[in-house]
This record gives sequence, structure tokens and C-alpha cells, in this order.
Amino acid sequence: MPTAPRPAERAAKRPRAKAGLSSLPVRLGTPPMEAKLVDALPEEDGWQFEPKWDGFRCLAYRAGREVELQSKSGKSLARYFPDIVSALQVMPLDRFVLDGELAILSGEALSFDALQNRLHPAESRVRRLAAEAPAMFILFDCLATEMDGSLLRVPLMRRRTALEQFFASLGDQPNLRLTPYTRDPAMARSWLQKARGSLDGVVAKRVDGPYVPGERAMLKVKLLRTADCVVGGFRYAADSDLVGSLLLGLHDAAGLLHHVGFTSTIKDEERKALTKRLEKLIAPPGFTGDAPGAPSRWSTDRSADWQPLKPKLVVEVRYDQVTGDRFRHGTRLLRWRPDKKPAQCTCDQLQREAPPAKLVNQVIGR
Repeated sequence: MPTAPRPAERAAKRPRAKAGLSSLPVRLGTPPMEAKLVDALPEEDGWQFEPKWDGFRCLAYRAGREVELQSKSGKSLARYFPDIVSALQVMPLDRFVLDGELAILSGEALSFDALQNRLHPAESRVRRLAAEAPAMFILFDCLATEMDGSLLRVPLMRRRTALEQFFASLGDQPNLRLTPYTRDPAMARSWLQKARGSLDGVVAKRVDGPYVPGERAMLKVKLLRTADCVVGGFRYAADSDLVGSLLLGLHDAAGLLHHVGFTSTIKDEERKALTKRLEKLIAPPGFTGDAPGAPSRWSTDRSADWQPLKPKLVVEVRYDQVTGDRFRHGTRLLRWRPDKKPAQCTCDQLQREAPPAKLVNQVIGR
């Protein structure tokens, strides 16, 4: 008579239950594909153009009930966006990896400030903010599904088809949106012209290109603006007696000069002469309104390490976005403006987040 199978043999014959996030065909921690900044969109065939949303880049993983939201830097965003985690958990498809952008509509605008406010240590506050202003997850790429497995090596055209099929299967999901696209360069340029600050720019992707984690395999053109600013102070470069960055200011309606950002794009050959010029103007207070070193989310260990200047010098800088009456990122020094009076450098030059344009309304469903 045949002997009964041993317990170990019986276990080996049973199908193994799928594990959690570690079982997905695209591993947790995979860096997103990035974009190289260029001056103009490509004109030749073979490119797909998509809006560059002004939000938090995010890879979303789900395996069964487990969901993870991974930031561009690899950190978890799940605890800060419980509304998106819940939306992904109730979807009919339960094994996938998606690439997209987290965004929040606040009043009539897409608000980067509202996103930053979510990054708070108190869970009670995060959940209150999620209830008051729910986030959206705007999908623009599909890295893996239950049916297809990993899609990293397949062309964008096939990944887009998979993404559209995936999205169509979800039904009504108010927290999830599908980004539009065009393969017409003229249409993409019109997005740049009409976005009115609701977008961060336009991204170009090769339709036959694979998804290349961590590499700048896409192109991006950002919406760039200029402003004339007073040089209200400067910082020395690290371990140097030469200028490292200029601190920029703008006047409010009351005439107070507020610190709004910095520029460090100074040519090396000009630093010595510029340092001598600036040191002759050192005098407090530099800024009569908000000043570097005041408590804020932008503060750093070096915030108080700066030299105040008499408000004599004006520069024109190029910037991309404004958040909380400040330049969100470092600016690019374009030229000195000896023809411009410091008092003419006012805060009304700043172009803040705008009400959604037609393209944005199409996505957010207003």
C-alpha cells in the first residue's frame, strides 16, 4: 500500500499564499524615473507630453490590504495621506504599483502649502486636515499589475494602455484621477501658456521608452518667471571668506522689506569682487519685515549666519514656484538692475498658485 504523504510533503503541495508588499514584481524602494530640465519641448515625433503637476511625487504599492505610499526620496507618505491609503485599499484590484502625484485642491487652487501642512507629527491633525481638504492621487504611469506583472521594461505606449484599463476598472473613485496626455507638441506648448500657475510645467516621455527607475529618462520644461529683488543680505560660502549666496527681499504695501528667498548662482570669477562690494554695504537691519533666521519651515542650521546690507542693490532673478510668499526653491541670478530703485521691488511681482485652468478642471472634475 502506498504510504501517506508526510506533513512536509503535504505542505509543499499546497499553493503558497501570496506575501505582502515584498511579493510585488516591482520592489518597495524602487526610485521613480526622473526628468531632465530642458529649455524647450521636443518637436519630433515619438514623444508623449503630460502636465507636470505641482504636488508630491508618489509611488503607490498595494498587495492585499497592505498599502504603501513612497515619496521621491524613498520615505513613506502613508501616515500623512490616510485618505489616499483608504481609497487604494477599497479598490477592486489589490496588487499593483502606480506612479503619480499627490495634490490637494484648497478653495480654487491646487495648494502646495496644503500638502506641506499634511507633514505633521500629530496623527489627529493629519486626519482632521484629510477630512477638511482630501487629497487626490493623479495617476500617470503603471509599473505593475496582477495581470501584467512588472511593466518596467515595456514601452510607455503599452504602460499607458495598462493604466487606462486599470483606471477604467475602478469605477467612481473621487480621490483618484487620470492625467491627460497629448502627442502634439503644439498642444503641450499651449498647456504651458495657459496653465496660469496651476501646473509646474510639462513633461515629455518617449512613447517607446521603458520605465527606468532613478534615471532622468524624461524631459521637463518648467514654468519660469522673473522678479526684481532687493539684496537685503548675503551669506559667506562654507569654509570661505567669499560670498556664497545673496538673500533676496521684496517690499510689502507698508514698505517693509521681507526676506523671500536666495540665489547662489554667482560666477566663481565674480565672487571676489562682489564680496568686496557687499562688505562695504554691511549694516543692520537688512530686512525690516520677515528676516532670515525667523522660525519657519524653511529654517536651517545656517539660517542665522548672514550679513545684513543697506538696501542699495537690485537683482533680477528667475524662479519657478511661490509658497507662503517665498520662492519655494533657489532662484537663478539673471542680471543686476542698477536702473531699478529698491523701493520698486514689491511683493506684487510674485505669481502665486492660480485658480485651476481648463486642463486642471478636466482632471479634478470641476
